[in-house]
Amino acid sequence: MPHPDLPPPLGATPDETGTSFAVAAGHAQRVELCLFDTDDRDGSSERRIPLTDNVHGVWFARVPGVRPGQRYGYRVHGPWRPDLGHTHNPAKLLLDPYAGAIEGEVAWRPEIYGHLVDDRLAGDPEVRDDRDSAPFVPRSVVVDASAAGGVVPTRRVPWASTVIWEAHVAGATARHPGVPEELRGTYAGLAHPAVLDHLVATGVTTLELLPVHAFTSEPHLATNGRENYWGYNTLGFFAPHAAYAAATEPAEVLAEFAAMVAAYHERGLEVLLDVVYNHTCEQSRAGATLSWRGLDNAAYYRLDARGHDVDVTGCGNTLDLRDPTTLRMVLDSLRHWVTAYGVDGFRFDLAVALARGRSDDYDPDHPFLMALRTDPVLSRVKLVAEPWDVGIHGWRTGQFPAPFSEWNDRFRDAVRTFWLPDVAHPSRHAGRVDGHGVRELATRLAGSQDLFDGPSARGPLASINYVAAHDGYTLADTTAYEHKHNEANGEDNRDGHGDNRSWNHGVEGSTDDEAILAARRRSIRNLLGTTLLATGVPMLTAGDEFGRTQRGNNNAYCAAVGVRNDLSWVDWDFAPWQEDLAATTAFLTRLRRTYTVLRQRTFFSDEPRPGDGRADVLWFGRLGERMTHQAWEDPRSRVLQMLLLADETDHRPGSVDHPTSLLLVFQGKHGPAHVRLPDVDAGAGAGARTYELLWDSSWERPAPQDAEPARTPGGATDAIGPHCLRVYCVV
Repeated sequence: MPHPDLPPPLGATPDETGTSFAVAAGHAQRVELCLFDTDDRDGSSERRIPLTDNVHGVWFARVPGVRPGQRYGYRVHGPWRPDLGHTHNPAKLLLDPYAGAIEGEVAWRPEIYGHLVDDRLAGDPEVRDDRDSAPFVPRSVVVDASAAGGVVPTRRVPWASTVIWEAHVAGATARHPGVPEELRGTYAGLAHPAVLDHLVATGVTTLELLPVHAFTSEPHLATNGRENYWGYNTLGFFAPHAAYAAATEPAEVLAEFAAMVAAYHERGLEVLLDVVYNHTCEQSRAGATLSWRGLDNAAYYRLDARGHDVDVTGCGNTLDLRDPTTLRMVLDSLRHWVTAYGVDGFRFDLAVALARGRSDDYDPDHPFLMALRTDPVLSRVKLVAEPWDVGIHGWRTGQFPAPFSEWNDRFRDAVRTFWLPDVAHPSRHAGRVDGHGVRELATRLAGSQDLFDGPSARGPLASINYVAAHDGYTLADTTAYEHKHNEANGEDNRDGHGDNRSWNHGVEGSTDDEAILAARRRSIRNLLGTTLLATGVPMLTAGDEFGRTQRGNNNAYCAAVGVRNDLSWVDWDFAPWQEDLAATTAFLTRLRRTYTVLRQRTFFSDEPRPGDGRADVLWFGRLGERMTHQAWEDPRSRVLQMLLLADETDHRPGSVDHPTSLLLVFQGKHGPAHVRLPDVDAGAGAGARTYELLWDSSWERPAPQDAEPARTPGGATDAIGPHCLRVYCVV
């Protein structure tokens, strides 16, 4: 029978009578498929089948009688020339990069390295090691992905209405009293009504999960009794991480993940995945041989002329998306999560690393980015870039093409800088962007037009606004710690970022001083309010809506093995102040849903609108005067008024109220201030108005709906407390 012109789909594809296997190994000389019994852990049942067909670097065969549930791997014969990037070693059992399920753990022993290492996992990358790795590495599992397939991507929540909640699968529910104990820390637990009810009540629309691709811990963590908690250390790009499932059988793990996504969809919520395609768990040339390195190291990884890894990720290696094999794998993986499970989009970790071209520079027209923009499946889902890596010229915020949105670190830094100035140590803020002034803050509040108004005209919805994420302090910790406290990581507090733009309000860490605690709570509300009311797409990290703490750890990526992770798990046992904060967060998201001026799809205009002569946004200082160039540049400016003028003819779907103008007052002075509210007749041509107070960040809890709202005429003065954010509607 002649060879086909094209190889079959990569991975393991079962049918009624057998399974087709195909794996890309372009520089291999021989490839063997290895089949194992279900309960085989030491490799004693291994049966090897040569893959004799090879087209375009893809080795393949159809094996009759093999059904879903079959455990398997590959052994690859080929050149051992590390200096040329070739590290084939048939003694090492390799995972299928396309495996839809992975069973078992990596045992960090010398046998899993393709080269010779000692018991401390140090050795010579040039000398091949011929010991069998099969007893110490996971198995790929044949699964029927088509059983859950056929999902058509659809945009469930418009970007303008999106509120993101970034969460860790295990950490979000490991301590949730409303989730049955056997489901805590699992996909099923995350889909429990107790969690879904909280998200809906909070106003969250979109769950963004830290990595759920199968992953393993780094060897330095494993040998020191710790494990990777976050999951940014990928072992397989097509398989859900099995340890997050309540189920134990591979097929049931997949079904549980699919059911979780479906449960969110039933409540009108979205699921985004944080995906790590910039590197793998195999680390540098001195790392283990678990999959890609043994299949075709020279194709999968970005290498220099000596065969060494080009590392722009800080993790030892960088996947090379200039290579068609690698690019295809990543695109196939993304489509798999959309079509098999129905996920609604992706946040790309260290996205700049994915788009470095032939000269290693960032290329906005990189084939990967072009493919995402044109793919009939992937171009329809939400795409979010983390717009930096650790390589040269790696900071690229605002430089990704449409339809990408981006994590806006400039928003984070500007908001923290404004609201968290250290009263006792002002010199610590020297050199920050815009000092303590308001120009940078205003730019971020208005959607960061300086970053996102390029040729692709992405608009303000390209800005993912956040002040805290998994990487760094929690939102509450920015108000309680000025120095990182990462001792629990076992790295002598050397890890984690040093520039936190935080303020402990006079005491480092915990305190019983009620005045300090009250000031911290007000600062938390200021940060939440600014994030949820600014133009752009707000993102919260799980637990920040009620003041979660990591006790000052700003790099909680690892945890001790087998120990309750009190540092990173969300604690759902609320103190009264946390209940108040949760109510405040829900109130702020309700404001966002109610008032269309808080959900701008385009940048504010500097020109009057046809028909009414008004601009979309007007800026005023403390005395109600229009901001001048001198006022914008004055580092002493600590009060800013942002008047958002509604188009009263705009009855956009999703608004539960008629379009209403809002006034946001940012009072950043350390003491109270008398603020003259703007007389809109002088600045907007709409006649004098009255301002009705909707929210004040000095309130521990939102004002009850039956309370008589305070009203202030335009041009009159309001006394506003220190470090305070107010929201007025114009009546």
